[in-house]
Amino acid sequence: MTSQAWSRGGVTAVVDSLLAVVLAMLNVPVFLLWVIGLLLSPVPVLGVELLTVTTVVVRWRADRERVLAGRVGVLIRRPYSPAPPGAENDSHRQVRWIITDPATWRDVSWLLPGALIGLVLGLIAVAIPLYGLCGVLLLPLWLSLADVWFGYGLFWPTGNTAEAWLALPQGLVILGAGLAVAPLLRTTDVLFAQLFLSPTANAELRLRVAHLTTTRADAIDAQAAELRRIERDLHDGAQARMVSVGMTIGLAERLVRQDPNAALQLLAEARASSTAALVELRQLVRGIHPPVLAERGLEGAVRALAMSLPVRTAVTSDLPGRLETPVESAVYFAVAEALANMGRHSRARAAWVTIYHDGGVLVVEIGDDGVGGADPERGTGLAGITRRLGAFDGTMALASPRGGPTVVTMEVPCVLSSPRI
Repeated sequence: MTSQAWSRGGVTAVVDSLLAVVLAMLNVPVFLLWVIGLLLSPVPVLGVELLTVTTVVVRWRADRERVLAGRVGVLIRRPYSPAPPGAENDSHRQVRWIITDPATWRDVSWLLPGALIGLVLGLIAVAIPLYGLCGVLLLPLWLSLADVWFGYGLFWPTGNTAEAWLALPQGLVILGAGLAVAPLLRTTDVLFAQLFLSPTANAELRLRVAHLTTTRADAIDAQAAELRRIERDLHDGAQARMVSVGMTIGLAERLVRQDPNAALQLLAEARASSTAALVELRQLVRGIHPPVLAERGLEGAVRALAMSLPVRTAVTSDLPGRLETPVESAVYFAVAEALANMGRHSRARAAWVTIYHDGGVLVVEIGDDGVGGADPERGTGLAGITRRLGAFDGTMALASPRGGPTVVTMEVPCVLSSPRI
């Protein structure tokens, strides 16, 4: 790590520690507020509303700690169980849901010890660099005062100025030590919070079941939509053409003896219609599972896709083997959707696709130098990619600031089914 990156990480840790201290000071009043709401929960209407509000405040405070944990690379998932049906209209059911959720009690039990640990570690992480910074600033301060008030400068130091000269190296050492220790103290605070705020084994299982239920429903909906699309394309395209071919051949049969030339023209039209129907069927098959994907794998299919784009697209791939067919197909169509969105909206002049497999995870990065500003909430393209990858426990991350560049990162847990020959 470079000295610049090291110092930037230390400064970030100090700023986060200062924010953690401010938030830790809220833990005690939040705890007292929740206790009051719990004690008054038997009171009709008012007690239920107060307990609900105080629980929201407790979870808000816990969520802020989870956000701070994410800044140091520690992911703490929200472990709360969903509200049961009808809880909004049934006060007793709502109170029972809050009281019986173990995550609520874990949040509350963290508030007081979390305040103590957060204050102690945060103040240390802030105080050491601040003390060193005072030592560094002490020299120019004393020199300025001595020069202004007494007319002394560097070459005629007073006792205070001499002390300032001694404080400078000490301040630099203390400042460097503080910036080095701050990330460790911040990480310790976060790991302590993780003991209370992270999901338990049962909560993880519940979240996993909820995720699988959602992705299963999305996969079923996507499959049903795909079947409807195939049925519509067959009905409106190839099927209509084949009916036309049959009618044309029937007319040719009637005219073959009376007007052979007209019959020959009808047969030629029937042959042209059958050729067009075959082309449409091939296009439909490519939409279901492109032959190039089956023949060349994901890397070759993406390269073929990039060649058909109007934007110059560089493809870099490092896959030592083939993926399983369902994963390969899902990732291919996700890449195709992302590149299609790029061509429609980004106004890019160049794009790139990077594919590699690391630690049992397939990673695909798609970027362009366009105008940026992509938003998953607008339109259905990016949301469709998320649903498609979610069926395989995959994720999609989007970075698209105004002015670009736009980078879409897809990650799908998978194994390579066969080595490349």
